[in-house]
Amino acid sequence: MTLGAVGDNGYNFVLLLHVVAMFVALAPTFVHPFIARDSNEDYSVRRSLYAGIAKRSMRIYGSSLVIGGLLGFGVAGLSDKVYRLSDGWLIVSIIIWLAMNGVLHAVVFPAEKAIADGDEPNAKKAEIGSLVITVLFLLSLYLMIFKPGA
Repeated sequence: MTLGAVGDNGYNFVLLLHVVAMFVALAPTFVHPFIARDSNEDYSVRRSLYAGIAKRSMRIYGSSLVIGGLLGFGVAGLSDKVYRLSDGWLIVSIIIWLAMNGVLHAVVFPAEKAIADGDEPNAKKAEIGSLVITVLFLLSLYLMIFKPGA
């Protein structure tokens, strides 16, 4: 039994929420490295900047990544095409989403807090973590658009 057809209002609304939540979650991975580089000369500016980022990251970006992924399950489940969890592209997308959460919560958030506390060497960790999340996001985007093997 399907709850909505692709293109119906209910399906489109869940899809919209899924996409918006993922954009909110991933915005800092694209923006923060540029901000950090611009404040490279003045460590007090970077420390102040990351104090604000670290305070909001878990609440805004971490929550959005979790909610966005869960809404993705809703998008797959509401479809009249009924994507099965056994579809390879969907399994890999879920694994990538879990990996993105792992990198965000285990690498990026702690690095942001450390930078805010004055531990400058963690700036490279935050940048690398953001780069990994960006690559994972692009891979998952490819999978969700092209659905290879479906």
